[in-house]
Amino acid sequence: MKIYCENLKRYLPVEGGATLAEIYSSVAEELGFTPICASVNNKTEDLSFPVFSPKMVKFLPADSPTGRRVYVRTLCMMLYKAVTEICPGATLRIEHSISKGYYCRLIADDGVPMLPSDSLAADIEARMREMAEADMPIVRKERLTKDVVEMFRRQGLHDKVMLLDGIHDLYTVFYRLDGLADSYYGPLANRTGIARVFSLRLYKEGFLLLPFDAADTTKPQQPVAQEKMYKAFTDYQKFNRVIQVSNVGELNRVVKSRQTARLINVAEAMHDKLLGRISDEIQLRHDEGGLKVVLIAGPSSSGKTTSTKRLAIQLMTNLMTPKMISLDDYFVDRERTPRDESGDYDYESLYALDLERLNSDLRRLLAGEKINLPTYSFELGRRVERPRPLNLGESDVLLIEGIHGLNPELTAALPADSIFKMYVSALTTLHIDDHNWISTTDNRLLRRIVRDYKYRHTSALETLRRWPSVRRGEERWIFPFQENADATFNSSLIFEIGVMKKFAEPLLHEVPYDTPLYAQAYRLIKLLSYFEPIETDQIPTTSLLREFLGGSSFKY
Repeated sequence: MKIYCENLKRYLPVEGGATLAEIYSSVAEELGFTPICASVNNKTEDLSFPVFSPKMVKFLPADSPTGRRVYVRTLCMMLYKAVTEICPGATLRIEHSISKGYYCRLIADDGVPMLPSDSLAADIEARMREMAEADMPIVRKERLTKDVVEMFRRQGLHDKVMLLDGIHDLYTVFYRLDGLADSYYGPLANRTGIARVFSLRLYKEGFLLLPFDAADTTKPQQPVAQEKMYKAFTDYQKFNRVIQVSNVGELNRVVKSRQTARLINVAEAMHDKLLGRISDEIQLRHDEGGLKVVLIAGPSSSGKTTSTKRLAIQLMTNLMTPKMISLDDYFVDRERTPRDESGDYDYESLYALDLERLNSDLRRLLAGEKINLPTYSFELGRRVERPRPLNLGESDVLLIEGIHGLNPELTAALPADSIFKMYVSALTTLHIDDHNWISTTDNRLLRRIVRDYKYRHTSALETLRRWPSVRRGEERWIFPFQENADATFNSSLIFEIGVMKKFAEPLLHEVPYDTPLYAQAYRLIKLLSYFEPIETDQIPTTSLLREFLGGSSFKY
């Protein structure tokens, strides 16, 4: 039979049952790179996948977005294997991405966190390098779930046992490396030899697993300082431990026992408390140092708008009067707007804003003057002037929401003590299990898919198509400035993906099979499949989640 190879733009004759690795070996010289996985009919598969019927195949390198995810998962399997050998009885927890790497901790068999030493990290890394040099096979298996559960129980993977017991799949896919079994949210490489570039560094109470640098794949990624992000993650993980919901299996147990109302109420109260603390800090700096401007920034679908509105309520309880302006009204005329690499108008660029007018207006407000706020007409592509007077009284504070709020160039002309900067992000602290974390980016993407369909009549396919451009803008204009924040607000809610499930799943199922973006849709459907659905009737109308689902008491 024949398959169509997208890399070579032609059909290839293959024997039925040949694996992707065997097919690759027959065209390796023509392909010109070593693949880590492949897209098969727009679904990501590992190279052990056997082909029994005509397929469309595209081999993917490790430095592709999909390939990088496979590479990181492969490193995680190698790390787990090394930990079982170097620290028998210890539990490995891969918690979240931070500082360009993946934060991991070791838990002793008595449940007490272990503080790793330089020598321990060096020993684990050395064992991983030995595996990479030995080019050991990583074998994909599929067995009855009840048998996989018993195997994981013997290995002490109780988090995976709880998850699998709850989702009731008949069969489960897992991987074996030198006799050790594990399961992952997506495929792995078929051999350890492909994952040779990495490093392991001590970090806080654990260590960072650092894959290759996207800019130079021959070198490991160098970590960056993210102290404030680390604290935000750590604070929420403490909250998770208090409510005894740290992974999807535990969340599903709460849902099945009909205790979601309590979980929702506690999570929403946590948001109120965090925003209250930020409001108190703003009031203190206002009273002591004359703070007048609060900048609220965050990436797409982080919940900036609702966070701003709820912060305004907290400020009013502190006897302050919040006033709001939109950075959108400070856009330059369309012909002066910068263009991106594709030649399209780049409205996410800092220089799409009239920085001179913004700083002039803010200086005048701080001086006690009255200004006339500009109005930008998106229909005309230019600013139009109409009466919109604004001044700041003694108890007034100005709230400005926008993606550039943490960029020092935005308000370069203002005194530092007059500004408070707040960063909003959905820092997901819930895990699928100890070795599989939930990406903060995926959480935001699910929010955006649901919101875009409900409020902008945009299909999931179109949202997925635009997402890479959104991410590029975030990497350039938002993430480099995260640590400039005076306060970080984690807008994630521990129950939210269970709520999103019934809204997002049907939209993702509408993504056609014949588009490459189906691989993304399928991956998100797989994520949602782990969750028990949670109904919306107990979610308050002030919840940040209502910004995406509808039913909010706020006006947007």
